[in-house]
Amino acid sequence: MDKKLKKRMPELGLLGKNISYSFSRAHFTAKFENENLPYSYVNFDIDEISKLKDILKNNSNLKGFNVTIPYKEQIIPFLDDINKKARKIGAVNTVTISKTGRLKGYNTDYYGFKKSIQPYLKPHHKNALILGTGGASKAIAYALKKLKIDFDYVSRSQNTMAKFLYSDLTPEIIASYTIIINCTPIGTHPNVNECPDIPYDGITDKHILYDLIYNPSHTKFLICGEIKGAATCNGLEMLELQAEKAWKIWKLS
Repeated sequence: MDKKLKKRMPELGLLGKNISYSFSRAHFTAKFENENLPYSYVNFDIDEISKLKDILKNNSNLKGFNVTIPYKEQIIPFLDDINKKARKIGAVNTVTISKTGRLKGYNTDYYGFKKSIQPYLKPHHKNALILGTGGASKAIAYALKKLKIDFDYVSRSQNTMAKFLYSDLTPEIIASYTIIINCTPIGTHPNVNECPDIPYDGITDKHILYDLIYNPSHTKFLICGEIKGAATCNGLEMLELQAEKAWKIWKLS
């Protein structure tokens, strides 16, 4: 590609930490090539959120970016405006940049999760256990509210959101929540032999185990669910759906 043309090409990107594995860059790069769209997509891998200022200063063609772990909540103070749904959720995964440099935050994670879990839901799926209390879990909680599914949080340490610590969980508690959602990074490549520390003996064929992780496609968490006869779903479709929703937001901004 001509260097001058590349320099003028509008940029989109992903803001996160340790994101070389990221789905987003491969997804959008392929999309732009396949649809002959004049955009590029880059990773902004930073070790602290304050470095966002340098990214904005040094990338004048940047029109927007996705946000991933661990910055979905930390990004909020850097925004000039925030979409109503994202404000209610309390986490942002998509940002637009106006011609005047104003940053506006959105959340498309809730949409991706809601659309991807719906085909699995049956009348007995009335309550869910959310593993983790980070930014991703907030979007999941918002989607569950929209689906009229009750939920509780599990955390490693005491906090105001979590009903349970992992050490509190028993097979009986697990059996009483027919949807279990892993919103933690536990089990992500390369740590494929790890999984959330829950009593899997409580899982039955009435359960759905949903893992936001997509690499590997079959996490140990999901394999443990399959062994017990549960329906399982990884995070790939959620990612694809949220990415397309983000693309629509960027196009309209």
